[in-house]
Amino acid sequence: MKELKYDELLNIETEGNQRGYNKSFHYHRYEPTPYQALEKLFAEYELTSSDHIVDFGCGKGRLNFFIHYLFGASVTGVEMNEELYEEAIENKANYLIKAKNKGEIQFQCCLAEKYEINPLDTRFYFFNPFTIPIFWKIINNILVSVEKYKREIDVILYYPSEDYIYYLENNTSFELIKEIQLPGLYENNANERFLIYRLAY
Repeated sequence: MKELKYDELLNIETEGNQRGYNKSFHYHRYEPTPYQALEKLFAEYELTSSDHIVDFGCGKGRLNFFIHYLFGASVTGVEMNEELYEEAIENKANYLIKAKNKGEIQFQCCLAEKYEINPLDTRFYFFNPFTIPIFWKIINNILVSVEKYKREIDVILYYPSEDYIYYLENNTSFELIKEIQLPGLYENNANERFLIYRLAY
């Protein structure tokens, strides 16, 4: 299904990239994950309605609504840009007019490293939204939460940076459990893939 068709189906507007630049070089510009990539991801990696997904750098909320629609899972979008956050809130209002699934959808306007990890959060999604020092802080926040509340944790990377991969594989107990390459794209660009890491106990 084409990009706009999904937006129409979900009654949302998530097209277009972020105009201008963020004030901090640590945070990258918003670009939504293509629906084609999301279709491939969730054809091979299934969520359940009991999962709680956090999308760091959620922008207008595309991933959140897509997951909620497919799986009925609870989703949280974390976005530092106030304009994008407002658009996500507007999308939520429009999406809920038609939505039938029961999972909770929420958005928080804050720096990603300031997001307080909820004991119910189990899946964390990153589309290369910021530099490695911010990623370190977030992974540490996740690990501190897991020390208090043991649970299965997955980190999902799309278009993964070498810094993220190196850090997870050399400085944490996360282990790669799945690689999903995007056909027709990966052959020309090795970043066109998803890497899914699970915390090993």
